[in-house]
Amino acid sequence: MGVDYLELLRLLGGEVLVVAAALAVLFVDLGIMREQPARNRWMISGGVAVLGCIAGLFWCVQGGVEGRSPGGLLAVDGLTQLVKAALLLMVLLTVLFSFHAGFTPHVGEYFSLLLLAAVGMMLMVSSENVLMVFVSLELTSLSLYILTAFNEENPHGLEAALKYFLFGGVAAAFLLFGLSLLYGLTGSLDLREIAAGLRGRGATPAMSAAVALVVVGFGFKVAAVPFHLWAPDAYEGAPTPVAALVASGSKVASFFLLGRVLMTGLPPEAGDPGWLKGGGGWGLALAVLAVVSLVLGNVAAIAQKRVKRLLAYSAVAHAGYVLVAMAALGFPSARAEAFASVLFYVVTYGLTTVGAFGLVGAMERGGAGDRLTDLAGACQRSPGLSMGLLICFLSLAGIPPLAGFVGKFAVFASALAGDGASLSMLWLVVVAVAMSAVGLYYYLKVLKQVFVLPATGVMPAGRAGVAEAVGLWLACGGVVVLGLWPALLLDPLRQAIAAAGL
Repeated sequence: MGVDYLELLRLLGGEVLVVAAALAVLFVDLGIMREQPARNRWMISGGVAVLGCIAGLFWCVQGGVEGRSPGGLLAVDGLTQLVKAALLLMVLLTVLFSFHAGFTPHVGEYFSLLLLAAVGMMLMVSSENVLMVFVSLELTSLSLYILTAFNEENPHGLEAALKYFLFGGVAAAFLLFGLSLLYGLTGSLDLREIAAGLRGRGATPAMSAAVALVVVGFGFKVAAVPFHLWAPDAYEGAPTPVAALVASGSKVASFFLLGRVLMTGLPPEAGDPGWLKGGGGWGLALAVLAVVSLVLGNVAAIAQKRVKRLLAYSAVAHAGYVLVAMAALGFPSARAEAFASVLFYVVTYGLTTVGAFGLVGAMERGGAGDRLTDLAGACQRSPGLSMGLLICFLSLAGIPPLAGFVGKFAVFASALAGDGASLSMLWLVVVAVAMSAVGLYYYLKVLKQVFVLPATGVMPAGRAGVAEAVGLWLACGGVVVLGLWPALLLDPLRQAIAAAGL
C-alpha cells in the first residue's frame, strides 16, 4: 500500500506550520539579525514564533481535519485537535512572556527549541503507536532539558537541568521497557491492536509488569510522588518562561497520553479500581499515587520560602488531584466524564500556572527576588500584577468562581459518578478535599505577603512589557471566563470524547 503524503501533510498541518516557524526563527536570527542589538533580536524572533503558534492554533481549531494512518502512527480527531490547540495557546503565552527576558545571547536557538517542544507535545497527543509515542515524548523532553539550562546567569540552572535529564533518562528507560513488553505480548505497536490482543487474558505477570513500568514512566512526566524529585530544582533553576511551559504544556500532553494508553491500549478489565469487590489493576496504582502526591505535595509546599519551589510542590499536589479522576477511568460507566474532567482540569491548571509564572517573572524583572518576603507590599507598587497573582493563586486554591474551583469539582464528581465507584472512590475524594484545605493555607500565605504585609525597605515595582501584558490578560482572563462559563470548554471536550468513542 502506497503512502498518501498529501493525507499525512493534512493530518500534520499544525505540526508542519510550527516546524516551519522554528526553522524561520533560526534563519532570521542567525542569518539576518545576528549583528543587531539583542533587544531587536528578541522582538523579531519572538514575533516569528508568535506567528507560528497562531498559525498552528488556527489550523487546529478550523475543524474537519481528522483521519488515522496505518498502524496508528497518526490518529487525529476532534479531541486531539482541541488538546493541541490548548497546548499551542500555552506555548504562545510562554513566547509572549519571553520577549523581554534577555537571559541568553542564543535567541534563535531558544525560540526554536520552544517551538520544537511544542511539536513534540502535539505529536504526543496525535499518535496511537507506541514507537511514535516514545519518539515524540523524547523530542519534548530533550527540548525541555536544554531549555532548563538556558539561563547562563543562574548558577543553579545547569544543576537543575542535569538532574532533570538524569531522572528523565531513567524514567524513559522504564517507559520504553513497559511499552516493549506490551509489544512482546501482542506483536503490535498499535494501541488498539494491543488492547484487542490483551483482552480476555487476565492479569498475567508480564502484563502487570508492563502496566507498572508505563505508570512509572508517566509518573515522572507528571511529577507524581515518588517520581517528583526533579521538579523543585527544575522549576527554580529554569528560566521563568521555561518553568511555565514545563508546569503547563508538558503536563497537559503527558496526562492526555497516559489516558490514551490506559483507555485505548489496555482492555477495560485491566484498570478496574473496584478493590472493595476484589478488583485492582492500574486504577488502584493511580489511586495510591494520587494519595501520596496529594499529601506530600501540599505538606511540603507549606515549608517553602521561594515562590517557584512552592509552585513546584503545588504542581505535585495538583498531579494528585488529576490522578483522582484518572483512577476512575477504570470504571467503564464513568470513563467519558472522568476523562473530560481530567482534560478540563489540566488545561485550566496549565493556563493558571503559565499566568502565575508570567506574573512572577514580571516582578523579578522589576528587581524583586524569588523569596516570598520579596513580594511584601507588592500591591502598593504593582497593583495590576498583584491582582493577576490574586486571580491565579485563588484559582490554584480552588476558590469560586474561578476555573480552578470548577476543575476540582468536576474531578471529584466524576470520581464518584461510575457504577460501583462511590464506595471505592469516596475515601480518595475525602483525602483530596482535605488536602485542598491545606493547599488554601499556603496560597493565602503568598497573598498575605502581597496584600497585607508592608514592604521591607524600598522595593522596585514589577514591569510587564506590551507582549507580556497581552499574555497576562489572556491567561488571567481565561481563568475567570472558564470559571464563570465552564461549558465553553467542558461541552466541546465531552462532544469530542463521545465522537472518539472513548
